[in-house]
Amino acid sequence: MKNIPGIDEIQALHGSFAAEALQKDYSTLAEREKKHNKIVPSLEEAVRASGLKNGMTVSFHHHFRGGDYIVNMVMDTLAEMGFTDLVLAASSLTDCHAPLIKHIQKGVIRRIETSGLRGRLADEISRGLMEVPVVFRSHGGRAYAIETGELPIDAAFLGAPSCDPFGNANGYSRDSDDGVKCGSMGYAKCDARYAKKTVIITNNIVHFPNVPFGIPESDVDYIVKVDEIGDPAGIMSGATRFTTNPKELLMAEAAAEVIEASGRLADGFSFQTGTGGASLAVTRFLRDRMIARGITASFALGGITGSIVDLHEEGLVKKLLDVQGFDLKAADSLKNNHFHHQISAEYYASPRGQGAAVNQLDVVVLSALEVDVDFNVNVLTGSDGIIRGAIGGHQDTAYGASVSIVVCPLTRGRIPCVVDRVGTIVTPGKTVDVIVTEQGAAVNPNREDLRERFAAANLPVLPIGELRKRVEAVTGKPDPVEYTPKVVGIVTYRDGSVIDLIHQVQ
Repeated sequence: MKNIPGIDEIQALHGSFAAEALQKDYSTLAEREKKHNKIVPSLEEAVRASGLKNGMTVSFHHHFRGGDYIVNMVMDTLAEMGFTDLVLAASSLTDCHAPLIKHIQKGVIRRIETSGLRGRLADEISRGLMEVPVVFRSHGGRAYAIETGELPIDAAFLGAPSCDPFGNANGYSRDSDDGVKCGSMGYAKCDARYAKKTVIITNNIVHFPNVPFGIPESDVDYIVKVDEIGDPAGIMSGATRFTTNPKELLMAEAAAEVIEASGRLADGFSFQTGTGGASLAVTRFLRDRMIARGITASFALGGITGSIVDLHEEGLVKKLLDVQGFDLKAADSLKNNHFHHQISAEYYASPRGQGAAVNQLDVVVLSALEVDVDFNVNVLTGSDGIIRGAIGGHQDTAYGASVSIVVCPLTRGRIPCVVDRVGTIVTPGKTVDVIVTEQGAAVNPNREDLRERFAAANLPVLPIGELRKRVEAVTGKPDPVEYTPKVVGIVTYRDGSVIDLIHQVQ
């Protein structure tokens, strides 16, 4: 030991760890994989090793969407091991997670934090299943809560289509085109980085190194190999669909016209389109306008679809920033295209810094369940008050984009979609610039610049109140939904503040 002025005490080479430090490993890679791997023999063993206790928080990602096996598998195991009072923090929950109902009823799950709920689980929660309200966060808001410690994760259980013995995990396998794939693991990256313990659950352990990786081995503590992690048919389906509906195509073309008239359709622009039928169709109409103008986009962002990949491979979009792949073409593109890059939820949308990708968007096109005369948007609850959607990146992109466009029909059947006040405020009207319907667009009074541009382009622009009157002429005024005083959901804004409450449906 020596003391050097201005330097802490130093350790000479031949100190207490000399023997270990100088012990060279002459084994082969295959032998090292067996000796030094993070693989544990069972999920139960991983749970015990994680130190999980009653009342702690477990997290999951939703990249497997309707084909997910991981959430139910892990929660069944935790129930069998006797755990109670747990907080389930999933990036989103879907129809396939109805088995969680029994775990809520038996006290295994005390509280849920998520971006969205669908199916029977959502229906039961809307009707008062849980004593503690569900906390809903946007994708950026969830990342922010995890970063800042507002949502601490004790153990993350993350499904991965491939993983090497040391923990480098990815949403596809570079060794094979067969098997389950989900593409980008953007939401899982945040959980893996900040969780106290991270468990990768995979059905495909590949030889080291599994690169490029979505999650690095430095963020992984344990690996569990299981027979199946998800249903491929459910993973690459769900929220996305290509529309042939004439009304949706009309709105999609109108949205493309709005983008062009806004002045943002210029060389080097950036954009994101949502997952609704009309929002997705906008991409097709943008393509024609980009070719006609001879321009390219600098990047496309968000949940990447095959139609966006097509633009990239045509040379119309230079880079794809992918937080979640929505179909097989997107997953394969991530594997094969150098400038298709998977990004974390933090980089995608966290409000922590101005460098987030959403803050670099020129245009975003989003869908809605309903909008109101103050431009507030609801993407979470139906007209009957039942939870049936997800916040996703709606709040984040509406705030960040220079021009935020919400595509919404006047009615769905006899159900009004332009209303006096939305049932649940998810995205505040002050961040929504334009609402596009099949009968014209409405411009937020805060955006007089856009109104003038649209008038110069002879686009049909109407006051939002006029659109509301047209709806009432068709549907009349529906009877209000009846609620109880019990709060079943807390809707947070991306900074963690509460923007609305969801009450139990009678």
